[in-house]
Amino acid sequence: MAKPLLQDELWQRIEPLLPPPKPRRFRFPGRKPVDNRKALTGILFVLKTGIPWEDLPQEMGCGSGMTCWRRLRDWQEAGVWDRLHDVLLAELRHADQIDWSRAVVDSSNVRAMGAGEDSGPNPTDRGRPGYKHHLLTDASGVPLVADITAANVADINELVLLVNSVPPIAGQPGRPRRRPERLQGDRAYDSEPHRRHLRRRGIQPVLAKRNTKHGSGLGVFRWVVERTFSWLHSFRKLRVVTEKTMHMQYAFLNLGVAIICWRFLQTSLC
Repeated sequence: MAKPLLQDELWQRIEPLLPPPKPRRFRFPGRKPVDNRKALTGILFVLKTGIPWEDLPQEMGCGSGMTCWRRLRDWQEAGVWDRLHDVLLAELRHADQIDWSRAVVDSSNVRAMGAGEDSGPNPTDRGRPGYKHHLLTDASGVPLVADITAANVADINELVLLVNSVPPIAGQPGRPRRRPERLQGDRAYDSEPHRRHLRRRGIQPVLAKRNTKHGSGLGVFRWVVERTFSWLHSFRKLRVVTEKTMHMQYAFLNLGVAIICWRFLQTSLC
């Protein structure tokens, strides 16, 4: 039997975060809006399969593709996915499932179907328009923060922003935590100024250096972020970008990151 796209336990965490519905007019209220849970099911179906919005099957009862698109847009504007990510990270920390001994940073190029907003020539795809997903995870691969840039942006340009964007994660007694003990990255992050910045923040930089013997030895640690990227890009809407605006791209990226955190939490609860 196929698994439901939206499990009851996940919906129980999402529903309180959704903005209240607009009040309906007393006279001529019009058609009743599509239920939020059904709309989110349609959104998850598009995220997973990558189909165009207008091809969303009406048999699913999720409303039209444009209805689901508007809900995703509105919920992204309301910060629903960022708050869901915070909630799930706090639950993971409460379950002692976030390993602060080290964090791992990496990026992955994705192709864009057409030149979307703020895209750039992809150096790994013969200069075609594309984007780059940046990810920072804990030692087990839990995604702590994600970002999007044009495909031709150097990885090192995002390092400080990613580290500074790790949210304060509660879930245990004491102050929320947001700083790992070490940060590991490949040669793309080789920069002495950035190493000094990390040390000032109390983070030990473990970044591979250029022009050294092949093999940094970090592969036994960095594979976790590569695995998280494989999970993230198993959502076909993230593997090939079809959304033209950065706003909607972030909506899908933030939702995908939250779902991966939810999977980690399910594993810890089993």
